Amino acid sequence: MNTQAVAADSARAPIASSFAPPSPAALDDSGKLLLRVAIGVLVLLHGIFKISAGVGFVSAMLVKAGLPGGLAYLVYVGEIAAPLLMIAGFWTRAAAGVVVINMLAAFGLVHMADLFALTKQGGWALELQGLYLFGALAVVLLGAGRFSLAGLRGRWN
Repeated sequence: MNTQAVAADSARAPIASSFAPPSPAALDDSGKLLLRVAIGVLVLLHGIFKISAGVGFVSAMLVKAGLPGGLAYLVYVGEIAAPLLMIAGFWTRAAAGVVVINMLAAFGLVHMADLFALTKQGGWALELQGLYLFGALAVVLLGAGRFSLAGLRGRWN
């Protein structure tokens, strides 16, 4: 037997084992990271817009619905503070719950007329809002995973 061939085979063994597929737990945590960051960033962009444009239109809708217009400032909690916490992975379930409440309020105040409407292409007219709502609800149920600021600690993460 050729000793050079044996040495070459043994030298390759560690390299081949370093390409082992990721564990199911690592894939789950990666999926949780991707979901919470994607939903967090997309909702945060709406909050950044409201910083520059203000919440006057939200206040007007609240007053029209018979609610105090000052509640409009809670949009900053639901579209800035909560998404930032989701992205960081700190108090993740609670933050995602705030986004769910924010989206339910948006459905109630703005989107009720389109709740059962379809687009010309056959999609749900509220698919973007639905993605935010159900994505945040999934984060509430799944939690942050280990790739987060708080890791796996605490029931709110």
